[in-house]
Amino acid sequence: MPLWFAAVLGLVQGLTEFLPISSTAHLRITPELLGQPDPGAAFSAVIQLGTLLAVLVYFARDLFVEMPRAIVRDHTSPKGRLPYYLIAGTVPIVVMGLSLKDFITGDARSLYVVASALAGVGILMYIIDRRARDQRTMDEVTLSDAVIIGLAQSCALIPGVSRSGATIVAALFLGMRRADAARFSFLLGIPAIAGAGIFELADALSQLGQGAWLPIVIGTMTSFVSGYASIAWLLRYLQRNSLAPFAIYRVGLAMLLFALCISGVVTPVSGH
Repeated sequence: MPLWFAAVLGLVQGLTEFLPISSTAHLRITPELLGQPDPGAAFSAVIQLGTLLAVLVYFARDLFVEMPRAIVRDHTSPKGRLPYYLIAGTVPIVVMGLSLKDFITGDARSLYVVASALAGVGILMYIIDRRARDQRTMDEVTLSDAVIIGLAQSCALIPGVSRSGATIVAALFLGMRRADAARFSFLLGIPAIAGAGIFELADALSQLGQGAWLPIVIGTMTSFVSGYASIAWLLRYLQRNSLAPFAIYRVGLAMLLFALCISGVVTPVSGH
């Protein structure tokens, strides 16, 4: 894999992992537009470790100071309960990921599937965002909320859905404020991103062949930088703005993707 291409994929991964527009979809589309072979789901999962590092650094105080302190002082407090809720919310995506691995890394990567998911979730996002109560904070999250949002996260195994998009929309449906919904989404993604990256590392190395470490390192580093910037920007943006622009972008991209597939400009089915 050319190193410049690895850097581009890392940039795309970091920017789109946390924006609700589907990083998997963009990583599937980018090689087609640049005339490069699809690096496969494994490589995409591994460079997510850069965005994982971005979340850990951005939320370092929450993760390594406030949550442990809350567990020790009062595990029934909102921050003391949060780690357990994040674990509960992660269970669905672990079960679904292991059960549907072949489908996720194979047929689900068809650009027709990607385009359909982009459009479907985009429409749902627009409708729910328009009706959002925007009232509840992260401190008011319950165990059932965490499980529901976790189930939504498992839908993101289908390329084009968007992990952050699915979880933010689910949280809005439950009445959470937009910025709090995004914050919970990012924290919930930590176990899922870490698990996918570590689990797929061996496959990524075998797919890329000799010299695979350097493209992976470059892709991971660029995804860390762009991912950190993406988190900071989106949390500020959602304090005063809606998800409507992202929903419209998703539908527009889906229409373009359908057109490119039908016209033969891009190949709907990956070689991997």
